[in-house]
Amino acid sequence: MAIFAVNTSRYDPYKSYRFLVFFGTNTTPVAAVSKVTALKRVSDVIEYKEGGYNIILKGLGRTKYDPITLERGVTQDIDFITWADATQKLDQGHPTTSLANLRREIRIQLLNEAGQAVHGYIVHRCWVSEYQALPDLDAGASAIALEHIKLENEGWEVDPSVVEVPET
Repeated sequence: MAIFAVNTSRYDPYKSYRFLVFFGTNTTPVAAVSKVTALKRVSDVIEYKEGGYNIILKGLGRTKYDPITLERGVTQDIDFITWADATQKLDQGHPTTSLANLRREIRIQLLNEAGQAVHGYIVHRCWVSEYQALPDLDAGASAIALEHIKLENEGWEVDPSVVEVPET
């Protein structure tokens, strides 16, 4: 019997640096997204007492979904600014509001090392609450120019269309 046996049913955790982001129903991923903040939800706890019990019971309250920030290097792609402009666009220096493309679904897919989608999430009714077009510019630095959008959302769920392809 070997001292160290290999467990063939063990699955390694997926790496957090392999992912794709899609806006709406697009089948082409958003260009050059380098960071997506965590998908997080928090439910309020409602404490209450019932007659005859000496313990405090806990019930489920409202659920809140944290905003998601997408970050990428500045490129010629205009997906971020186009969506950000849906909340406010300047028309000859005066703000106008165009709410037609304000809310969108986004899809986030986690990829395995072979580049196959293994986990997916659909984030519902997103809209851009913050847009940074350029970072601080510094001629003495050697950093990449990054832009980011902060997306408010009304919830997310696992994408049932994304399933892991078993190895053969």
